[in-house]
Amino acid sequence: MGDDKRVALTAQTFTGFLLTRHWRDGPGGIELEYWFATDQGPLCALVHSEQSVFFLSVAEAERAKVLVGAVSGVEFRELKLRNFALQPVVGVYCHSYRQSRRLADRLQEAGLDPLEADVNPADRFLIERFIAGGAEILGVPVDRGGYLRLDNPSIRSAQYQPKLKVVSFDIETAMSGVQLFSIAVHGVFGDEQARKVFMLGEGAEQDYVQTCSSQETLLQAFLDWLETYDPDVLIGWNVINFDCWYLQRVADHLSRRLLLGRDRRPAHWRNLDDDGERKVIQCPGRLVLDGIDMLRAAFYSFESFALNNVAHELLGEGKLIHGSDRGEEIGRQFREDKSSLAAYNLQDCELVSRIFQVTSMMDFAIARTAMTGLNMDRMGGSVASFDNLYLPRLHRAGYVAPNASEDHTASPGGWVLDSTPGIYEHVLVLDFKSLYPSIIRTFGIDPLGLALGVSAELDEEATVPGFLEARFAREGHILPQLIQQLWQQRDEAKRVGDAPLSQAIKIIMNSFYGVLGTPGCRFFDARLASSITRRGHQILQRTRDYIEEAGQRVIYGDTDSVFVWIHEADSNEAAVSAGKALERDLNRWWSEQIANEFALDSALELEFETHYKRFLMPTIRGSEKGSKKRYAGVVSAASGDQLVFKGLENVRTDWTRLARDFQEELYRRVFYDEPFEDYVKQVTAQLRAGECDSQLVYRKRLRRKLDEYERNVPPHVQAARLYEERGLQAPTRGGWVEYVITTAGAEPAQSSKASLDYEQYVERQLQPVADGILSFVGLSYRGLVDKQIDLF
Repeated sequence: MGDDKRVALTAQTFTGFLLTRHWRDGPGGIELEYWFATDQGPLCALVHSEQSVFFLSVAEAERAKVLVGAVSGVEFRELKLRNFALQPVVGVYCHSYRQSRRLADRLQEAGLDPLEADVNPADRFLIERFIAGGAEILGVPVDRGGYLRLDNPSIRSAQYQPKLKVVSFDIETAMSGVQLFSIAVHGVFGDEQARKVFMLGEGAEQDYVQTCSSQETLLQAFLDWLETYDPDVLIGWNVINFDCWYLQRVADHLSRRLLLGRDRRPAHWRNLDDDGERKVIQCPGRLVLDGIDMLRAAFYSFESFALNNVAHELLGEGKLIHGSDRGEEIGRQFREDKSSLAAYNLQDCELVSRIFQVTSMMDFAIARTAMTGLNMDRMGGSVASFDNLYLPRLHRAGYVAPNASEDHTASPGGWVLDSTPGIYEHVLVLDFKSLYPSIIRTFGIDPLGLALGVSAELDEEATVPGFLEARFAREGHILPQLIQQLWQQRDEAKRVGDAPLSQAIKIIMNSFYGVLGTPGCRFFDARLASSITRRGHQILQRTRDYIEEAGQRVIYGDTDSVFVWIHEADSNEAAVSAGKALERDLNRWWSEQIANEFALDSALELEFETHYKRFLMPTIRGSEKGSKKRYAGVVSAASGDQLVFKGLENVRTDWTRLARDFQEELYRRVFYDEPFEDYVKQVTAQLRAGECDSQLVYRKRLRRKLDEYERNVPPHVQAARLYEERGLQAPTRGGWVEYVITTAGAEPAQSSKASLDYEQYVERQLQPVADGILSFVGLSYRGLVDKQIDLF
């Protein structure tokens, strides 16, 4: 790496995007380490001699000082801040973060209430400066031979869209033990690409293959290449819990460190669960992003998140080796055909790179970080995201946040109107655009607004009523303005076609209600969440009443939508016209109602979203009562009519492919008044004749470890317990089990021995699907397929 070298004797300004953050306690105070991607390459900013801080009410400060005594490194400072009881507070500053946490715990045990003690110094430094991704860094750079380092720079928020250097990597291994076969890498930076496979042993013929004589030289060659190519981001498929963790096991076996970070820094691990099955990896200066986690964070949905399936759906091609015997084939290729193994290994990397490209997943990750302040590799984190957005604004307003309440009173969920089952023509869906964020904006629902609204400082006229005796200040709140800003940013993102940013903002806004209703959130208060959901109930009910008074029928409603049967419509055009009129009239009516009742401007916006030409609202199975969150219908689309299923078997992966395809075709025939009786009989006959065996596989996820299922052992667990004795790799918690039902019970789909139980599939798959719609046309499945002669 060479010796330190001054790049310039004077300070320079760099604009960068935050990759990783770390803190450590040192003899001179807390040291913060931030790695940025910049146009000049990687940059490490070190902030020395920081302090950690939490807050106490002034009334508690004297007692706290007695408890602290003569301990060095602790300082009490008067501040112009108040808590949510509107009492003045002091800041308690500590020389180290660990000292701060120990002191806060001690004070809490003594009955005091230290506030914001859980905010670590690396996060607080960024939060207070509104730094979320982009930053401007001013300081004197030192060339460390591969990256620049700035000591004690000035850092402030800035807009910056990074050009990240990304490497997709994948490993191939033996099925048992700790034995690496190969590591493939596919680097992408702008229009340039890099391809390499590090292979154990000779035999591969491709020029991109580098042969290695041992596991240790293979691992070292990969790490050397990584340092030279120097990516900002590593990506892969299950890359953290398999690839990275396997490399860690190899490194441990070789008694060496896994130096995946920049500056040849080792990886650090943290478990997300008690048994260590799910892990987080941190590599200073470098991110590791898992493709599965990222797609789920962006709300992508697939029947299976296996790379082969996702690649087929998004790219139209898949892995070079797939199927239940993939492990054996990889072992055979390593022994006999290393060229094919190298091609397979590299293909997996390239598939992941292309999936990230076609989904704009890196742009989404950057946008999410820029909006929330969360690290790009932080999955979930909606509570932390809310803190990052809310705390600095709260502090600027002159207040500090409370601790999480011990009152876990649940708030009601979204309102669901009773449904009226049947088959209909011309059903419209009217949807409130972002209902919960709109309610927050309209009625001033806000943590600080609640603290002010229920205090003695405000008259009733200065507040807006909520629920559970809540009142919210009309002025001085934070969250409504924050949502309005995000809303405007999303509208602009949609206007310019920035889909990743629009999606990131949508996810953030829609998470706010969930955060405020989560007991783990420091701002949780049942009055907050209930004032959102109960207002939503009220809005949905009154919307239904208005529509029915106007002469139309509401046949269902769910949280933020109403389903309206335009029973008098004699054409598609008439139904659409009625929908547009309802949208216009309801928006005007709600604006008037809120102005008259609360003297507020309405942010509610009702949209005429969908017109179903034909629509089915089914009953609850085995009942005449209408179901909820389950329906199907036919809608117009640019490419022609489309069938839409919600909550029914067709969109549930725990139903067989046969049942799902059967439902889609049967419903299509009924909706279009086409003959369907012979179709039902034909599919049943084909099933019984063994012609549909490939479509009879069930898929279900293991929610617990296999040995934790004791009293109630469902079929997929029964099958999973047979995996190892059938020569298959046993699924772990969170993994998928594929099984079939045989005359001997549930067995693994890849190695079933007994005959398939066709009558079970008839009774549990075809019959319930068929009866879900046949009952509305006066028929039944059994009435169509039973061979008994009706003598009466």
